[in-house]
Amino acid sequence: MTETAKPSTAPSDTDLDDIVAESDTGARAPRDRFSANILWSVPLVWSLYQLWIASPLPFMLGVGVWNDTQTRAIHLGFAVFLAFVAFPAFRSSPRDRIPLVTWATALLGAVSSSYLAWNYVGVAARTGIPSTMDLAMAGIALVLLMEAARRSLGFPLMGVAIFFLAYVFFGSWSGLPEMVQWKGASFNKAMSHLMLTTEGVFGVALGVSSGFVFLFVLFGALLNQAGAGNYFLQLAFAALGHLRGGPAKAAVIASAATGLISGSAIANVVTTGTFTIPLMRKVGFSPAKAGAVEVSSSINGVLTPPVMGAVAFLMTEYVGISYVEVVKTAIVPAAISYMALVYIVHLEALKMGMKGSSRMHPVKFMLGAIFIIASSIVIGGGTLWLAGQIVNLTESLIGPMSTPVLVAILLVAYVASVRYAAERPDLETGLDSMQNLPPTGTILKTGLHYLLPILLLMYLLMIERKSPGLSAFWSSIFMLLILLTQDPLKAFFRSTGNIQEAFAHGFAQTLDGLIIGARNMVGLAAAMGLAGIIVGAVTLTGIGQVMAEFVEFLSGGNLLAMLFFVAIISIVLGMGLPTTANYIVVSSLMAGVVVELGAQNGLIVPLVAVHMFCFYFGIMADVTPPVGLASFAAAAISKGDPLRTGFQAFFYSIRTALLPFLFIFNTDLLLIDVGPFQAVIVFITALIAMLLFAAGTMGYFQTRSRLWESAALILCAFTLFRPDFFLNQIADEFETRPATEIYALAEAAPENSSLRVRLAGESLEGDLVDARYLLPLGALGDSGEARLTNEAGIEFREEDGKLLVDNLEFGGPAEQLKIDFDWEVVELEVEADRPPQEIFYLPALLLLGLVFFVQRRRKQKTEPEEAFA
Repeated sequence: MTETAKPSTAPSDTDLDDIVAESDTGARAPRDRFSANILWSVPLVWSLYQLWIASPLPFMLGVGVWNDTQTRAIHLGFAVFLAFVAFPAFRSSPRDRIPLVTWATALLGAVSSSYLAWNYVGVAARTGIPSTMDLAMAGIALVLLMEAARRSLGFPLMGVAIFFLAYVFFGSWSGLPEMVQWKGASFNKAMSHLMLTTEGVFGVALGVSSGFVFLFVLFGALLNQAGAGNYFLQLAFAALGHLRGGPAKAAVIASAATGLISGSAIANVVTTGTFTIPLMRKVGFSPAKAGAVEVSSSINGVLTPPVMGAVAFLMTEYVGISYVEVVKTAIVPAAISYMALVYIVHLEALKMGMKGSSRMHPVKFMLGAIFIIASSIVIGGGTLWLAGQIVNLTESLIGPMSTPVLVAILLVAYVASVRYAAERPDLETGLDSMQNLPPTGTILKTGLHYLLPILLLMYLLMIERKSPGLSAFWSSIFMLLILLTQDPLKAFFRSTGNIQEAFAHGFAQTLDGLIIGARNMVGLAAAMGLAGIIVGAVTLTGIGQVMAEFVEFLSGGNLLAMLFFVAIISIVLGMGLPTTANYIVVSSLMAGVVVELGAQNGLIVPLVAVHMFCFYFGIMADVTPPVGLASFAAAAISKGDPLRTGFQAFFYSIRTALLPFLFIFNTDLLLIDVGPFQAVIVFITALIAMLLFAAGTMGYFQTRSRLWESAALILCAFTLFRPDFFLNQIADEFETRPATEIYALAEAAPENSSLRVRLAGESLEGDLVDARYLLPLGALGDSGEARLTNEAGIEFREEDGKLLVDNLEFGGPAEQLKIDFDWEVVELEVEADRPPQEIFYLPALLLLGLVFFVQRRRKQKTEPEEAFA
């Protein structure tokens, strides 16, 4: 009855459904009724529990109110239990039954993992002096959590956790280099820190998983269960399938749409790849390239707001900014990344000599695509703004009655859109249907009601500024309503079929959506818990500072070299860690160091930019050979080689790795302190630059490029991305002023601007610091001294001809920048009067024109003139 390891089959012999189940929901499908009922009911109860704690009902009724630590413990208990019963221990373990040993360990894992929930009062009363029972439960929970993560995610994440745990207990070993040695921790101290407080497993990551991520994953599962995934896929194919390399372009756009509702790259690959990969092969793509296009598209789906996997919600906690700000920083890089991938696919089709039924010119196609994306953003933003105005007007007219009236308006819009959809046949599923699709407009009309919950989610997040958890809760409730009622409403409006049977089908679909959403969360919740062990080990031992200093030593104090090392660490860890865990580990260790090193180099890097840098390289986790599960799933569909597919997908995806390096040095790409008009200019310029970079690295523009032409295209791209680089070579960006002018400059500075100061002193750790800082100044009207005191939380004093930091507001902006007492103001820096950096666009565009005409002339001589798309 035990689970023993036997030789496993090769991936090529593994069924596609097994790959998806093993990676996302669990591969077990027990035949006995009791086990099947447990695997059906426990995920359902988990989903209902998460909806309950996210709703206002517990506080209204006074029932089922738990604090954050208790809800995290219950959340982890569900995940650990399901990891054992849903995921076999080994490939050769039984899928059709659950062994008794597994039942026992699953129950023990659930009880020990949720210990803080059911014995919270006792543990809180014994803070610092845990009982034997506390320590035993903590130790058991730690071991079983690691096994749960191994089952659901594989060994690498567990291996990293074991490495950090070994350092916690054996850090004093004389065989370690002296610079990384520490005194080591006792079992009592380690368990107290990692399992009985919020410093370890039950910290920020698990809190985000319990409070936000589950609801967004559930929302995506419900939306997909309702048919939105198939709707987006067919819409993309109808719009792009007729172009040259059309199935590949449709795969990119469909994956972007699916990324709106899915946080899983593997589920994205299978949802869209089942249709796109065979059609890509049919038009001439090799198995490896067809799979790689789908994998690259699906990986980039994690970049797509509003869900962005779990990282968006973690970023709000780690960086301390709102969710809206995270989405704003992500929107331009995500759009550019997808447009570049569409262009890469287009260039691949050209290189392979593919034909399309459309005669659209490629420039016209790209301009049309840009127009569609820009129009979609404007229409979406305009719709949200209009909805906000309607809500404000309604509230001003009828006051407390506005909420039921607005809910009624939303329901009327839903019923009207379902009636509109009912006038046309439901969309078919299957590969054959993709080759005989109705017009794009017809498909669009069949699923308008799927857009309503997405608009509701965006409205609550962006306009009402509700918390992500509450926004996802109400959107999920709306999705439950849609799942329950869309089939009966269609049957009613069509006057065909049995409404009662349609309702029963909708009810079954609703339950399936709740169950799938919970089972999709098992691996993610386990990863969040295990990442907590790693973060807790870092905070307990101080190894983070040591590793950061080591990387800083290797980089020689050079910011670009430091960023390169951080990228390499992310990619190496990505070979074994899932995206979320990778982001947590790398950002925890390196983000603060990059900001400090940038300040020492005279570059003030926003913390969110560094976290986005870690995130972008973290998404390579599911594609990086040899462990990229998304590549294995795609290879199972394309019948290609998984490793070759993975390397090709890595080659496609690594082009987006240019963006993180760029937005560290040019934060305009993240729309930081950028107005609406400037944002449009930034988007267009960055998009052109990324397309030129893609053309340069692909070796194809108008025709196959010569080496100097590729180099010229890459130079043009760099100039458009970083025109300030060349300007800085001939004119300084800042001019210095003496420290004595600080109050005069602060008083004269524009409203809500910042004062750039160079400070030098000694940190609490005894390190000498010489770096630049931005001190916020707020509104006009006060004296310079008052603006610095009130807005930046800092005061100065003159001593021996020097200006020194005299006082810091606790928790204020200056204190959060890690400025310390008695630091000297070395100098002030103000923007220099110099030409605009955009003047370097002119030589870049002239060089681009030269390459264009040279290639156009060569193409006319060597190839027959043809139109393509």
